[in-house]
Amino acid sequence: MELEQRPIEQLEATVGYTFTNKKILCEALTHSSYSNEMKSKGEKVLFNERLEFLGDSVLSIVVSSFIFEKFRNKQEGDLTKIRAAVVCEKALAKFAEQIELGAYMFLGHGEVMNNGRHRPSIIADAFEALLAAIYLDCGEKFEAIERFLIPYIDAEINYISETGVFVDYKTTLQQIVQQASGEILEYVLVGEEGPDHNKKFIIEARLNSNVIGHGVAKSKREAEQCAAHEALILFGELSE
Repeated sequence: MELEQRPIEQLEATVGYTFTNKKILCEALTHSSYSNEMKSKGEKVLFNERLEFLGDSVLSIVVSSFIFEKFRNKQEGDLTKIRAAVVCEKALAKFAEQIELGAYMFLGHGEVMNNGRHRPSIIADAFEALLAAIYLDCGEKFEAIERFLIPYIDAEINYISETGVFVDYKTTLQQIVQQASGEILEYVLVGEEGPDHNKKFIIEARLNSNVIGHGVAKSKREAEQCAAHEALILFGELSE
C-alpha cells in the first residue's frame, strides 16, 4: 500500500497543464477527512466538495459535446446512454487510477490507512474536482480540459462499445419478464445519499415485490439501469 503523497508537480506533468494558482489544485486534491483532521488542529483547509460540484457539470459539457460530434447518426436516447457510461463513478475512478490521482491527494490518516488513495468514490470525486480546477485556473475555458480528458473518454467509449455496456438493461430485463404472464416489474426509489448538489439515488428493481437488483447513481435513470444490470446477472443473463 502506498502511503506517501507525491508532489503535485508530477501530476501537472501527467495532466499536461501547469497551474497558475496552485492553491486551487491543492483544494481539488483535498478530501474532507484531511480538512477535518486539520480543523481539529485549529487550521482551516478547504476540501474538494465544491469543486466536485462544478467539475460534474464541466465533465458533462465536454463529454456531451464530444459524443455529439463523434456519433452524428445516433439519437438522443443513445447519446444519453453513452454519456452515462463514461461519466459514471466506475469510469471516473478508472481514469483517476490511470493518472494515479490518489497518490497526490491530501487524505486524513485514517483514510490513508484504509486504502483511501484507491477508493473509487474518493478518487472519482477528486477527478471531477481536478477538471473544475483546470477550468477555473485557465479562465473558464475548455481547451486544456479537452486535451487532457478526450483521449481517456474516447478510449473508454471504444472499450465499452466492444463489451456491450451500451445495452439498455431495463429493456432487456423487461423482455425477459414479459415471457411469463402476470409478472410485475417495477423500479422503486428506496433512498438518497449525499449533499443536495451531489446527490446519489438508490433504486431497487423488484419483481412481484421481491428485490432482484440494486442500483446507485447520480441520476434515477442511471440507477435503474444499474439495478436492471444486477438483476440480469442474478438471472444468469450476464456475467459479473
